[in-house]
Amino acid sequence: MTTLAKALRRPAERAARPGGVGSWPVVGGLIVIAIVFGSLNEQFLSAENLTNLALQLAATGTISLGIIMVLLLGEIDLSAGSVSGLCAAVLAIVHVRHGQSALLAVVIALALGAVIGLVHGLMFTQLRMPSFVVTLAGLIGWQGLLLYVLGRGGTINLPFDGAIARLSDTWLPPWSSWLIVVLIVGVVATSAVLNRRARRGADLPLQPVHRSILRIGGLTVLLGAAVLVLSADRGVPLLLVIFGALVVSLDLVLRNTVFGQWIYAIGGNAEAARRAGIPVTRLRIVAFVLASTLAAFGGVLAASRLAAVNQSSGGSDTLLMAIAAAVIGGVSLFGGRGRPYAALLGILVIQSITNGMLLLNVDSSIRFMVTAVVLAAAVAIDSLSRRGSEQ
Repeated sequence: MTTLAKALRRPAERAARPGGVGSWPVVGGLIVIAIVFGSLNEQFLSAENLTNLALQLAATGTISLGIIMVLLLGEIDLSAGSVSGLCAAVLAIVHVRHGQSALLAVVIALALGAVIGLVHGLMFTQLRMPSFVVTLAGLIGWQGLLLYVLGRGGTINLPFDGAIARLSDTWLPPWSSWLIVVLIVGVVATSAVLNRRARRGADLPLQPVHRSILRIGGLTVLLGAAVLVLSADRGVPLLLVIFGALVVSLDLVLRNTVFGQWIYAIGGNAEAARRAGIPVTRLRIVAFVLASTLAAFGGVLAASRLAAVNQSSGGSDTLLMAIAAAVIGGVSLFGGRGRPYAALLGILVIQSITNGMLLLNVDSSIRFMVTAVVLAAAVAIDSLSRRGSEQ
């Protein structure tokens, strides 16, 4: 492997250790949350409540995945919530008011999200507008367009027995759930073997084999425990499988493809990446397109969950929770560090806190303050770790 190629792999290697401390603080936080709320309310760790928790995290988690793509470049997307609501509204209009098939409606919604991301990317790269300003304008403008397309009615209900609504009301039988566990573990193990072989061929340092075995074994135990708990209620929800598949797929792409190495390289040092021949402008546009497309898909999942689209779709604290999930999960606001698993870990933390406090009838003001403290702590850890690594 050339010196340039080795240099481009270093950002991805650092990304596997977000903030330099890995995901262990987040995992530890989840354990503490489970112990505290489980001791205060016995319903928190029940199969029924954990199943509801799995349903709640899919939509916002998918939006957070898209935001991660932009954060890895050191930029921000403030329009994701409005984009998700607008695309969900277009989905409902095409499917309900115009009687088109659910598949066509979903495709149109995702295509609209991609076009919006393209517009954002071009404004950022060609007009040299800050991503904060571009997406802030998008937040306001797409929210206004959402209100316009919904019209005076303000709410469009989706058929309860339709294909879109069934996305959130489909539960996998135990045999298929275990098959998915086997497939996920197999894919992760195969990826680890191929990555190790590639690193050996490139004369790069190798991690101890036992560490990879422990990681894969831990993943197997976690997935198996999740299947056992969820199967004790209604089963593994399809929404969770879709979200999990997106997380795994995006992580494999970012870690094992040239595209992923380039994304991390741009986030680490855009000017150095440009001088190395990386198409920085093109990849920035692609990142914004992916962010808005995933936001649109998150809107589809949210519409499926509620079986309706209204003027508040994608509003409220959707955007803030999606960004907070990415940061709490370990994605650096400075760019170049983080993995898609951050969306899963971060949204688990946020939704667990929300769910636990709702069970305890805690006021929303306390919930927001607790979430703010967790977010501030995550950013502080990232900043201190980054400062230490630079020194």
